Amino acid sequence: MRKTGFAELPLHHGHAPRWLFHRMVRLGRCILEALIDEGGPQEVLTRLADPYWFQAFACVLGYDWHSSGTTTVTCAAVKAAVDPMAHGIAVAGGKGRVAKKAPLEIDGIGKTFQWSAKQINAMKYASRMSAKVDTAAIQAGYPLYHHVVLVNEAGDWAVIQQGLNPDDRTARRYHWLSDHVASYVDEPHDAIVGDLRKPRVLNMTAHASEGSRRAALDLLNDGPERLRRQLLAPQPQEQRALSDWMDGRGGDRGTPIRGLIMPRSINWTALKAAYAITPQSYEELLAFQGVGPATVRGLALIADVLYGAPPSWRDPVKYSFCVGGKDGVPFPVDKTAYDAIINVMRAAVEQAKVGRIERVNALKRLKGLIPP
Repeated sequence: MRKTGFAELPLHHGHAPRWLFHRMVRLGRCILEALIDEGGPQEVLTRLADPYWFQAFACVLGYDWHSSGTTTVTCAAVKAAVDPMAHGIAVAGGKGRVAKKAPLEIDGIGKTFQWSAKQINAMKYASRMSAKVDTAAIQAGYPLYHHVVLVNEAGDWAVIQQGLNPDDRTARRYHWLSDHVASYVDEPHDAIVGDLRKPRVLNMTAHASEGSRRAALDLLNDGPERLRRQLLAPQPQEQRALSDWMDGRGGDRGTPIRGLIMPRSINWTALKAAYAITPQSYEELLAFQGVGPATVRGLALIADVLYGAPPSWRDPVKYSFCVGGKDGVPFPVDKTAYDAIINVMRAAVEQAKVGRIERVNALKRLKGLIPP
């Protein structure tokens, strides 16, 4: 398991024009079929899980390079373009309420691909945990509103999800790829794309947070009631609130901190329930229902102050046009060239039987159709 990266984009409103979306679906299908022909369904997942390739792909389809809609509209076009039976790929989830339908859609995909109940549950777990990590384990201020799971018949998957920050009106996109099983909670990123780096982001997935993750697990397994009594006991007047620690107004390593005020949003009921099953890993703790951002943050801060195990506060954050963009930037979409590209891509795929060299040459003809 590795998380392949995320992209940060300005938040745009509005909808993709119908004429553009239909063309995005047609051209997207041609490109995806070419990839499947060359490397199989897994190649599609690998490409889409790469934030840089995804960005270029969206721009080739004609969407804005810097728009939050780059994610939502491109994923919707891919979902409309693929046929599970013909391509060996299926897509679940989407934007807003559609994202919440991902588990139900995974059930349907499992029946189509004849997966076992174990495979279906594993896919649902991957969907849920990728969203949980990007919501609670990495806290940069981007609540998720878009979640898409792309799977192939073999059970490999990619996740593309996006959150928005209402304060600075930017969006951040996260990519996941199941090319190998490692960890959901230790250095899952492979590449990160964005223009805006936040000065203080709680990143419990950083390798530097390993001590904090162990300490948080120890805190829970010592018993929530004991932890609560210790932290709610009267403290010296010079104590600082957790909000001061988070915002950087206090809590410098040279500042004496004698105690903590637990945020009221800590879900003590969830911690008690988690304690009852004695989680053996931080991933198990994070996966437990009810353990959200406030609980993760509270345990991390307590582990720092009580045990000297600080988490990472470093933001993990690390594009190309072909036929224009919907807003006319850098130039309006050339519909004639767009349709010509679709036709050439279709011809390139249909010529698959003549051999790889001929197919590559057919694809190269695209260069003559791209507006300068």
